[in-house]
Amino acid sequence: MSSSAIIALAAAIAIAVSTIGPAIAQGIASKSAMDAIARQPEKSGEIRSTLIIALALIEALTIYGLLIAFMILGKIGTV
Repeated sequence: MSSSAIIALAAAIAIAVSTIGPAIAQGIASKSAMDAIARQPEKSGEIRSTLIIALALIEALTIYGLLIAFMILGKIGTV
């Protein structure tokens, strides 16, 4: 296997690993927010705002993984 193929595989693994965790976390956070809204409908605005902020912070982890994958792919021409 050539070094370019190994680097491309490393980038794919970086994306996969950095997506699995945040996806699970977003599902759990959304489920908890829906449960909270079901229990206290009058607080739905506050819960929704907090959920959106939390989801944005969780999504940042995936974006960091994408950045690392791009950095790894940048090494293909130099090896």
